[in-house]
Amino acid sequence: MEKAEEWINYGLDLAKDFGPKLITAILIYLVGMWVIKKVIKGSRKVMSKSKYDESLQKFLLNLFSWALKIFLIIIVISRLGVDVTTFAAVIAAAGLAVGLALQGSLSNFAGGVLLMIFKPYKIGDLIEAQGVLGVVKGIEIFTTKLVTPQNKLAIVPNGAMANGNIINYTAEGKMRVDTVIGVGYGEDIKKTKEALLQVLTSNPKVLQDPPPSVNVMELADSSVNFAVRPFCKPEDYWDVYFNTYENCKLALDAAGIEIPYPHRVNIERKA
Repeated sequence: MEKAEEWINYGLDLAKDFGPKLITAILIYLVGMWVIKKVIKGSRKVMSKSKYDESLQKFLLNLFSWALKIFLIIIVISRLGVDVTTFAAVIAAAGLAVGLALQGSLSNFAGGVLLMIFKPYKIGDLIEAQGVLGVVKGIEIFTTKLVTPQNKLAIVPNGAMANGNIINYTAEGKMRVDTVIGVGYGEDIKKTKEALLQVLTSNPKVLQDPPPSVNVMELADSSVNFAVRPFCKPEDYWDVYFNTYENCKLALDAAGIEIPYPHRVNIERKA
């Protein structure tokens, strides 16, 4: 009986000392979780109005939510009388170890966040970066996916994308196609320019604003080279590129304008 009475008294004393702390800790936890939900909900509305990228919204909200929850747990533990100094030191050491182990991944993560915030490109854009030319298929937290003209999938780390040069061909809505057509030295320049310009103006995929241009670019060894430069939409680039060469050849043949064989003059001189 005396043993049982001792345990009962011990339990009552423990309840008196620890009970208020436990109740307060529970109340702090419940109120804190309610506040966190309200804060996350408000943050989501703000991000939606600011038109943040959806994947970035989810990631940032999850990160913010977990940070607030960890902070709340630390407060609850400290209210229970537990020394959180050691606990915080363990978390800091673990964070440092994870950060060192994932240094490259963290760089890519930071790059992904910057890309989603500043948006130098978006899905569907034709870009050139890190030696890769392709259409953006996806922008993820750690990588960007590009589909190359050869229909290959290129996965580029976001850290390199954010810290490197990016050429966005789609941003301005139009691209210039640079082609070079050579004709013989004996051909009429004005007649040649008219024939080549007719090819560009008759192509429905060539933009008229800005207007296409045909200009003498170089007096080469065996030909007079013309810079033939039409503008087009980014998605029509390759069609205009190949059609320009083909139709220029047909137009010059029809006009009786000679397209010399490369290095023809040099070959005749050697003979």
